[in-house]
Amino acid sequence: MINRLVATILGLEVRLLACQARLKERTDPEALHDLRTTMRRLRSLLRPLRGLPGVEQLEAAASRVGELTTPLRDREVLAAYLLQHHQPQAAQRRMAQMAEAYPAVAASPELAQLLIVLDAFPRFLRAAQRQGLLKGLRKRIEKRLGKQWKILDEALHDPAHDRHRLRLLIKRVRYSIDAYPELDRLPKAAMPRLKSAQGALGDWHDCVQWLAMAEQEADLQPCVAVWTATMAEAESRADRVLEKLSKACFKP
Repeated sequence: MINRLVATILGLEVRLLACQARLKERTDPEALHDLRTTMRRLRSLLRPLRGLPGVEQLEAAASRVGELTTPLRDREVLAAYLLQHHQPQAAQRRMAQMAEAYPAVAASPELAQLLIVLDAFPRFLRAAQRQGLLKGLRKRIEKRLGKQWKILDEALHDPAHDRHRLRLLIKRVRYSIDAYPELDRLPKAAMPRLKSAQGALGDWHDCVQWLAMAEQEADLQPCVAVWTATMAEAESRADRVLEKLSKACFKP
């Protein structure tokens, strides 16, 4: 378990360094998305390890990079949508902003600090192992993963559930399964249902975000009617998918 953890962390560090290089040189439009996906995998790996030396500092560094890149990713997704839906001027304006943002992220103190802390983290793990702090690690991780699943269960059965929170909980469970596949004890139907639910809630979330932006950015006004209708459709679809997830994977 510990050897695999160290190997996974080293692999994530290599991926982050590659994303940093791609952002710096602006080689491709997927670099920011890949950076954020790698970050989510790292945070999912860390969450069950809370309380161990170095975890708090690494989580804090990862959180700061997340805060830096979230609005940029939102703008990137919006630009792609506008280009696809015949709003080239609005799209190009945001794409020009992103062209400046990519190298700024690569050179940011937030990303630099994350890479420094991440590089040191395997040594913290090995030191904790030598001190006997990692005994019962597997059981500890299983307990934390089970707790995440229970929290999602409770949220799904809450009549007044918050879709924003459900979206984050579903992402958390999905990435935790990816981080610790050998500890996956979920029903077979869980992963496809979780993926569908995340997709439906993601479509709804995009519309909510874009409608909020349209209140401040006049060139988005032509899209408001379509986004309002799309949000209502996505909301209904998300509710149907969430009900299927609840019935397939949880007891009433």
